[in-house]
Amino acid sequence: MLPGFVDGHGHVTIGGLQGLSASLLPPPDGMVASIADLQKVFQEYVAANTDLIKDAKIIVGFGYDNAQLKELRHPTKEDLDAVSTEYPVLAIHQSGHIAVLNSRGLEVVGYSASTPNPTGGVIVRMPGSQEPSGVLEETAWFGQVVKLLGGIGPTGVAALVKAGQEEWASFGYTTAQEARSIPGIYKLTQELGQKGEIKIDIVQYIDAVDGKDFTKANVSRDYVGRTRVAGGKLVIDGTPQGFTAWRDKPYYKPVGDYPPGYKGVQDSSSQDIIDAYDWAYANGIQVITHANGEAATDLLIAAVRAAQQKHGKPPVPPALIHGQFEREDQVDSIVELGIFPSLFPMHTFYWGDWYRDTVIGPVDAENISPTGWYHTRGAMFSTHHDAPVTYPNSMRVLAATVTRRTRSNDIIGPNQRVPADVALKAMTLWPAYQIGEEKDKGSIEVGKIADFVILTEDPTAIDPETLIDVKVAETIKEGVSIYAATPEQLKKKASLEKGLGSPFSDFLAVLAAQRDMMQLPPEQRSAEKRKQLAHAPHEGGCACGMMIDLQRVMLGEGTSLGLV
Repeated sequence: MLPGFVDGHGHVTIGGLQGLSASLLPPPDGMVASIADLQKVFQEYVAANTDLIKDAKIIVGFGYDNAQLKELRHPTKEDLDAVSTEYPVLAIHQSGHIAVLNSRGLEVVGYSASTPNPTGGVIVRMPGSQEPSGVLEETAWFGQVVKLLGGIGPTGVAALVKAGQEEWASFGYTTAQEARSIPGIYKLTQELGQKGEIKIDIVQYIDAVDGKDFTKANVSRDYVGRTRVAGGKLVIDGTPQGFTAWRDKPYYKPVGDYPPGYKGVQDSSSQDIIDAYDWAYANGIQVITHANGEAATDLLIAAVRAAQQKHGKPPVPPALIHGQFEREDQVDSIVELGIFPSLFPMHTFYWGDWYRDTVIGPVDAENISPTGWYHTRGAMFSTHHDAPVTYPNSMRVLAATVTRRTRSNDIIGPNQRVPADVALKAMTLWPAYQIGEEKDKGSIEVGKIADFVILTEDPTAIDPETLIDVKVAETIKEGVSIYAATPEQLKKKASLEKGLGSPFSDFLAVLAAQRDMMQLPPEQRSAEKRKQLAHAPHEGGCACGMMIDLQRVMLGEGTSLGLV
C-alpha cells in the first residue's frame, strides 16, 4: 500500500473521451477481425450507452485496422449505416490518419459527390462514381472535427469528466489535473462534484493570458465539489517530436523542409510570458508553464527571476511542465529560483529512439527529462503522463523514470535514472508539494487524508526491469474504495504494454501534428511537409491548444481548431 498517486500533469476531461468510445482494436487487444465484428462492437456499445449517445449526438469508435479485417478493406458508409442512421457514426483508423463516416455523418459535414478534395486530404469515392464512400483521409476528416464533436454539449462533456476520473482512478490516482481548463469545464466539474458524482480531487489550471480575470476570481486552496482552480497555465513552445519545441541550437536531423539552423517555434510572445508572471506574482497565484526546448526554459527562468525580484516568492511555486531539453546550468537556475520541475520521463520509452536518431542526436538525448540532475542536487520533482497523449499509466511513468528503456530496449541517459523509492516520491509527496497540498496528501501519516493505492507488488523490492508488470489492484479515496481491479481489467491493462500505443492518443497526435503545421509560415506548409509531419512520432506540444479547443467545441462555445 502506498499513498494515492498525485497527477503531476494531465488532462482528465479529454481523457474521458477515450473511455466513452467503442474499442475497434483487432485481436488480441480487441475483438474486431471483420466488418461484421466491427458492426457488432458498435451495436453493443450503442446498447450500453443509449443516454450518452442521445446527449452527445454522435457514436465514436477508435482503432480499427483494415489490414487486420477479414475483408482487407475499410468499412464504408453503408457498413456504418447498419449501426445507426439517426446519429453520425465515426470509425477512426488505428493510425488516426483515416476515418469513416456513415451517411448521416457525411450529411453533417456537408460532403457530397460535388465536394472537391481538400488540400492534403482525400474524400474516397465509390467505384465508378463521385459519391463519397464514407472513407476520409487526412485533412478530409481533420477539418470536420468541429462539426462532428460540436453536438456533444454540456451533458455529454459531463459524462467525459466522469469517465476520465474512472480511468485515472484505475491507475491509482486520487488527485487528477485538468491542466489547461476553461471556465465552462471548471463550472461543470464543480456542479458534478456537488451532486456527489466526482470521486477523486481534480486540480484545474486556466489559461494565464486570456483567463486572468476568471482565475483571480476563482483561485482557491479549498475544494468545492472535489475541484478547485489552482492557478494559471502558460505555453511557451511546442513539441520535440514535431520539431516545434523552441531550442537554443538547431535540430539534429529534422524531418521536413526546414531552413538552415532551424530551432523550433516560440508559441507565446516573450512579453506575454513576462506580463503573465508579473501578474501571477503580484496576486499570489501559481502558474504552470509548458516549456520543452532550452530557449523556452530560458524565457521561463527570466520571467520568474524578474517577477521574484519585484514581488518575492509566491505561496505555491511556479512549475515547469515537461522541460525535456534542459541544460545543466538551467537546472541550477531552476533549483535556485524554486521553480518546481514536472518532468516527462515516459518519453524515454515512447519516443527516446526518435529523439536519439532524429530530433536532438545521441549526445543531447542522454539528458532528456533530466531527473538525475535534480536528484543529485537534492531537489524535488514530479513525473507525469500528460494523458490522454499517453495512457495515464502510473506504472509506465514509474518504470520509465527508473529504467529509461526505449521501445528498442536501449537506455536513454543511464545517469538520469533514479531509484524506485525516489521515483515513487515523484508520484506522491513531491507532486503534492507541487500543487501546495503536501500537508494533506502524498505520504501515509496521521492527520493526512486517507488516499491510498494498493499494488500487486512492492516496487522497491523487485527487479526494476519488471516494474512495468506491476498493476494497480485497488484505489482508495478518503478511506473509501473507488476502484478494485477485476481479472478482466488487469488483463486489459497488461495488453496496453505491448507497445501498440493507444488509438485515441494517435488520434490526438495526428490532430496536434496538423494543428502544429498550420501554425508554421505558409511557405513551409508543403504537401511533403504535411505528410512528413503527420507521420512523425508526435505529441502535439502536449496537445494543449488543440485540447482546449476541443473542450470549447464540445461545450458548444465555438472555435476553430486550425486544422485546415
